[in-house]
Amino acid sequence: MKPTDYNFRVKDSILGLQFLFVAFGSLVLVPILTGLDASVALFTAGIGTLVFQFVNRGAVPPIFLASSFAFIAPISYGVQTWGIAATMSGLFAAGLLYVVLSFLIRLKGDKFIHKLLPAIVVGPVIMSIGLILSPVAVNMAIGKTGDGAITLIPFETAIVISMSALVITVFISLLGKGMFKLIPILSGIIIGYLVALFYGIVDFSPISNAAWFAIPSFTAPEFNWEAIIFILPIAIAPAIEHIGDMLAISNVTKQDYLKKPGLKNTLLGDGLATSVAALFGGPPNTTYSEVTGAVTVTKAYNPAIMTWAAFFAIILAFVGKIGAILSTIPTPVMGGIMLLLFGIIATLGISTLIKSNTDFTCPRNMIIVSMILVFSIGGMTFNFGGVPFSGIGLGALIGIFLNLVLPKASKN
Repeated sequence: MKPTDYNFRVKDSILGLQFLFVAFGSLVLVPILTGLDASVALFTAGIGTLVFQFVNRGAVPPIFLASSFAFIAPISYGVQTWGIAATMSGLFAAGLLYVVLSFLIRLKGDKFIHKLLPAIVVGPVIMSIGLILSPVAVNMAIGKTGDGAITLIPFETAIVISMSALVITVFISLLGKGMFKLIPILSGIIIGYLVALFYGIVDFSPISNAAWFAIPSFTAPEFNWEAIIFILPIAIAPAIEHIGDMLAISNVTKQDYLKKPGLKNTLLGDGLATSVAALFGGPPNTTYSEVTGAVTVTKAYNPAIMTWAAFFAIILAFVGKIGAILSTIPTPVMGGIMLLLFGIIATLGISTLIKSNTDFTCPRNMIIVSMILVFSIGGMTFNFGGVPFSGIGLGALIGIFLNLVLPKASKN
């Protein structure tokens, strides 16, 4: 039996719990920031990982699926505009888009996806996600609500808390060793929380009032065309990111998962995991690079370890005290983490353009990138049949359209 073969053993349960611990900070951060239920996110991460493993049971990659950062902006906007249930219909549709792409790959091969969604489109879309979110991070870091309308904590207190969380996250990312290096976000949250405790701004009443066993606040989707059309184009960036994640785990394990089970199956599993998560009111699922890093360090290539991680995530979702503890994390702690996180998202977009050797002396490339950024961030809105298109979704559609219609530079 090869190290990458699926081998379910009780003795691997501790490793599974360890991998869940690595993913935990990022997993719960998305629902905390977007107004979703963190316990639901734990549950849907576990269910999503099991769905992914079932779809790819012929050759299961050792990866864990959980909350996607790429959807933070649209979820936040959707929850405030249409409510959680309507937003979930958009997220369900985003998962179905992955499914459609997976079947197109079956029919045409995986090269067409690079033609439809090249780096010149995907890079600036990813940049837009981080840049649009940056004011929210700043407002939360200085003690205000995400929109800046209400001051929750005095600036002098909030800035010390947020900078403590930020500095620890940065230093552990750069200087951490072994498994410790893989949990910079969780470490930053813990230190920020301790500083907040020192200032006496943590309210423990939700913890004492919470039961040990509690059903997560599941929310079923409610069909909403506006939410679907707003969120659907944003799924483009994570779909491309999925390919990179599959390449990463293939390089780590020396198994070519793009060949078997193939992108057609891994993308299908990712899409179904996202749609299933939306059925319960959870954030979209994506493959977690933190866990891939942990696999690299531990050389624990057995995919069944991720099954254990999924089981533990589902169990912890029903522990009411955990959800209550997460609800007591002060706003500046999250703001401090977000300052780094959203900057990194924007930087990943730049990295996508660099890796593809994008030529910015070419007017065509400059036009596509500039139009995506301005239409995404500038507040432009188009109405088609009474349905508004704006933000990242509009920018993505503009980018795809321009890439298809603008003539390519002639080669001399």
